[in-house]
Amino acid sequence: MGMARRLQVCGNSTMGNTRNILIHVQGSKPQGFWVCHHIPFLANKNASQPVVDFLLSLSNGQGEQPDNRQEHRVRPGRQGEKLVLTKYTSEGARAHPICTMMIVVVFCRDDQIIFNGILFYIGNTYIKESHNLPWWRTDGVVWTILLHAGPVEFLYYWLHRALHHHFLYSRYHSHHHSSIVTEPITSVIHPFGEHVAYFALFSIPLLTTLWTSTASVVSFAGYITYIDFMNNMGHCNFEHIPKRLFSIFPPLKYLVYTPSYHSLHHTQFRTNYSLFMPFYDYVYGTMDKSSDTLYESSLVRKDDIPDLVHLTHLTTPESIYHLRLGFASFASEPHKSRWYLWLMWPVTIWSMMITWIYGRTFIVERNIFKNHKLQTWAVPKYTIQYCMHWQKEWINNLIEDAILEADEKGVKVLSLGLLNQEEGLNRNGDFFLRKHPQLKVKLIDGSSLAVAIVLNSIPKGTTQVVLRGNPTKVAYSVALALCEGGMQVFTLNEDDYKRIKAKLNSEAGNNLFLSKNIPSKIWLVGDGLSETEQLKASKGTMFIPFSQFPPKKTRKDCLYNTTPAMMAPKHIENLDSCENWLPRRVMSAWRVAGIVHAAEEWNVHECGNVVFGIEKIWKASLEHGFRPLVVCAEPNLN
Repeated sequence: MGMARRLQVCGNSTMGNTRNILIHVQGSKPQGFWVCHHIPFLANKNASQPVVDFLLSLSNGQGEQPDNRQEHRVRPGRQGEKLVLTKYTSEGARAHPICTMMIVVVFCRDDQIIFNGILFYIGNTYIKESHNLPWWRTDGVVWTILLHAGPVEFLYYWLHRALHHHFLYSRYHSHHHSSIVTEPITSVIHPFGEHVAYFALFSIPLLTTLWTSTASVVSFAGYITYIDFMNNMGHCNFEHIPKRLFSIFPPLKYLVYTPSYHSLHHTQFRTNYSLFMPFYDYVYGTMDKSSDTLYESSLVRKDDIPDLVHLTHLTTPESIYHLRLGFASFASEPHKSRWYLWLMWPVTIWSMMITWIYGRTFIVERNIFKNHKLQTWAVPKYTIQYCMHWQKEWINNLIEDAILEADEKGVKVLSLGLLNQEEGLNRNGDFFLRKHPQLKVKLIDGSSLAVAIVLNSIPKGTTQVVLRGNPTKVAYSVALALCEGGMQVFTLNEDDYKRIKAKLNSEAGNNLFLSKNIPSKIWLVGDGLSETEQLKASKGTMFIPFSQFPPKKTRKDCLYNTTPAMMAPKHIENLDSCENWLPRRVMSAWRVAGIVHAAEEWNVHECGNVVFGIEKIWKASLEHGFRPLVVCAEPNLN
């Protein structure tokens, strides 16, 4: 990683406060690309080295760091700049209050992947004991644990101390310590020689259990997973190990390290050498004296009080993978069922148990809209549970607790998403207002904006529409607006007809019809739309949902709109994941309504039978940069 290599900056891109720089490496073996990212610095710095100056000049902002990240800042002085692409020393790690530099080289991981693959292939080919392993052997699992806690941890500790000798450090280990502010990928950034040494250590439990015929599939897979998980966790730069674990079982502090514990090793260099068990640092006196203090201070977070909270819930057991805390690649795409997720059913069941045990809402996403802080909270219940009568009281208690927590924190607006506002559950949120009339936080069910989006989704020139689906507050409001506007509304169900008719005046009621014949190709649909009813529609029919959940697409010769939603403006930050089945950077009407209420500072509730000004909130949403979602797909009429 020497500076003698020729570096050519090929391009760069910016996302928020982070700039990603693509560098072509010439004269290196192998040639390739380095990706350097997240280099916040002082914008007015005058530097001398051409390459480093150019890299630093491309970045001109400071990224926000969560309060519990183990951020050890680096002063970008002349000496620090010379070491940016080589290595950091303790002199370059002096604290500075307003700037940070971090460079991550990602192509080094290939060495470990290829090397491990070759070794496992050789082992499986030439070690007969590795064939036909049983699924479980208790003695093998015990031996694996003992061999790791003993020989592996002991030998690693002394190997690690040796690597910090100036002779080995300058030739090998400095490569790993080029990241003072670590990331999970840092855990595998090592020279090839170190990969060989580490694999030799980690193979001790594996080979021993093989040659003693005590190995099993669980012991092998479990140990490899343990190594990778602990290694990545220690370098994740985010403290998340709860203090209560060490309070319940105090000796655990000698058996499990924390991200803050290992972060000190990357800043102090001469302390906290242990692999995953700090026991040996305690024994040999190399534990950093500030380890406990840093751990406790890292868990203390400043109160992040949002202006708006959108309260949603999980939809399916697999939906946990589509959140930001799940898989980023899944979260960046609309939620859809994938067959290979069935292979992860043990993890899925484990996540269901965690949500059941945790038993309270949790933060899914944080966003910033102009000067307003937004948060999305999720109730740990699935859609199917909202349909169970015996679960309703429990769910309402969770929603009520979230509302009271938001009110206590000083949140201005709380919008109810998905089934958290169901009429049969809490009468569109009116239940909570009646129970707590002194609430300061404004409850929003978003029905007015949902109605506005549905009305503006109807093609111009339409004179007739069909209304079908379970009657809801939004359905009644849509029918009322259309009938009063002179548009003919047809319904196929007599009960729906009577309910809507009762809410209309005599003049508007003349535009509501009960008919078995379907004259229109514009269907406004909600929950309860059956496949049989969809088959009654003529070719080219447009289905426009007014419900929270999309209808099942039965017809290929018809066009299906999304559920009421709008395109988010570009200045909403951190909007990286999709909201359920909606495309990326598209927000549901109920979520947008809460944002607009908070931005406009409307000091009113919108829940129960109350419907806010439809035209007023539609114009306000457009003024704040939200745009109607354009449906480009055409029905297949062949």
